Amino acid sequence: MTAVKAGEIEGLMRRGPDPRLPVILVFGPDTGLVAERAKHLAESFVTDPDDPFALVRIDGDALASDPGRLVDEAGTVGLFGDRRTIWVRPGSRNCAPAVEAVLRGEIVGTRIVVEAGDLAKSAPLRTLCEKSARALAIPCYADDARALAELIDRTLEGRGLRIDRDARAVLSQSLGGDRRASLAEIEKLALYAAGRGSVGLDDVEAVVSDVAGSQLNTLIDAAFAGAAAEVEREVRRFRHEGLDPSAMLGAGLRHALQLLSTRIEGGDKPPSLMVAAWRGLHFKRKGSIETQLARWSPGALRQAIQILQEAILACRRSDPVLAHAHASAALLRLAGQGGRRGG
Repeated sequence: MTAVKAGEIEGLMRRGPDPRLPVILVFGPDTGLVAERAKHLAESFVTDPDDPFALVRIDGDALASDPGRLVDEAGTVGLFGDRRTIWVRPGSRNCAPAVEAVLRGEIVGTRIVVEAGDLAKSAPLRTLCEKSARALAIPCYADDARALAELIDRTLEGRGLRIDRDARAVLSQSLGGDRRASLAEIEKLALYAAGRGSVGLDDVEAVVSDVAGSQLNTLIDAAFAGAAAEVEREVRRFRHEGLDPSAMLGAGLRHALQLLSTRIEGGDKPPSLMVAAWRGLHFKRKGSIETQLARWSPGALRQAIQILQEAILACRRSDPVLAHAHASAALLRLAGQGGRRGG
């Protein structure tokens, strides 16, 4: 059985998989979506998901240590002849031998849902399920624009709310890296707008602005985008407000580490695709982050991390006046490098 195509997954989830396919592998980089779909597939097959005899949960690592356990569980008949689900939770070890053994036997009245992480095409478990005529492999990748719009509408409608078109467009731009995170933000919005009947752009702006994180984002984005004048202005403002210079540098260090992680994981992908995996990114920052990802190579980011670490250490050893000077110099140095890379 080949893997389900992305455009077919939502329909399959609504109508339910073919019961003649007893093993269902759910995998992919979007761990929130993997968990959501695995939960639905596991619970929807049985009459009472709270019945531990009907829904059996097994840790993937425990199964890897005892491959025969899955065959034993699959061969167990329900207490009253009801259908059963065996839900294999994610682990770090390969449980393909256990799944392969159960696929060779007869499975009646039992669904086996295997929840996994981001499996490579050559991973034994993924290869096994994609090639088996008795298994189904469901990949879970970050929601596209259409899927996000449907998720927003469906979730808000469930709370008695509708959303304006422009508000939906703005909200969609701030979501998508992880289904669990997206749902959390939509739920937050629903709670904020409860009782109003509709969600407008002002509501989205008020709630999604929290996702932007720290008020230091303007300063840090300016530094990595090469906007030296803006860096100077923001540093002066924070100094006037009495902000600890180590806080500025710490925000810069966390940002550099996330840029580096995104660049490494993104490989040869264009920045527009890399930025989609950046969790909790406010829609107003996406353009700037794309620019930064395009300008900074992994090697250059490692140098930036060293600069920031050294500046943080210098701040800790200095008086407040000199500490601000260290922070300003480090951030302006980064801005200089960011500006040259964009030239």
